[in-house]
Amino acid sequence: MAAKEDIERTSNSTLNWLRAAVLGANDGIVSVSSIIFGVAGATDSRHTIFIAGLAGLVAGAFSMAVGEYVSVSSQSDAEKVFIHKEKKRLRDDPDHELDGLVDAYTAKGVSEKTALQVAKELTAKNPLDAHLDIEFNMDEEDINNPIHAAIASFVSFTVGALVPLLAMLAASEGWRIPVTFIAVIVALCVTGYLSAKIGDAKRGRAVLRVVLGGIVAMVATYIIGKLFGTTVS
Repeated sequence: MAAKEDIERTSNSTLNWLRAAVLGANDGIVSVSSIIFGVAGATDSRHTIFIAGLAGLVAGAFSMAVGEYVSVSSQSDAEKVFIHKEKKRLRDDPDHELDGLVDAYTAKGVSEKTALQVAKELTAKNPLDAHLDIEFNMDEEDINNPIHAAIASFVSFTVGALVPLLAMLAASEGWRIPVTFIAVIVALCVTGYLSAKIGDAKRGRAVLRVVLGGIVAMVATYIIGKLFGTTVS
């Protein structure tokens, strides 16, 4: 039973990381492609487009990393406070905590007799795990590392951002826009499909939503570039 719980815990943790990585890659694709299309609408200069796209990649990757670090740090700090308080309550008033565990299970529809038996057995095995699971839906061994989260966000955003940037650089002048557009659409189809698969949602709807969002962003920035920019040969 313990081995099965460890497998499920690892699986859930892995799914969370995969979901974050896919979303980070999607952000990189949409953000940098929008910047590139906006600049491409204003100028034909490959150098200018590259600098703008590279600046967007670097700024976006660091922004994602810092944001994820701050977010996960705040969450992990709060979780550590919960754990500390729960340890103190278990040490100072174990009987009251046992009653609280029983109440938590009866609130879920378990009979009081069964709830008392389950609470006693779980308390005898690991009282802290029992309370953290039922009260906070968390695990002491499964607190996310903010540094790992920041690195994952940085890498996934960078990988996604490289798709439109490399496509724009590889295509000839007359084909930059269509080649980049196609590359972005394909990449968004992949991230949309993966996000739906990870979340066990409908694939078609997820892909359509992501692709339409990317198209709107690219078209809008390209039009803005055309309206307010000047063509430079």
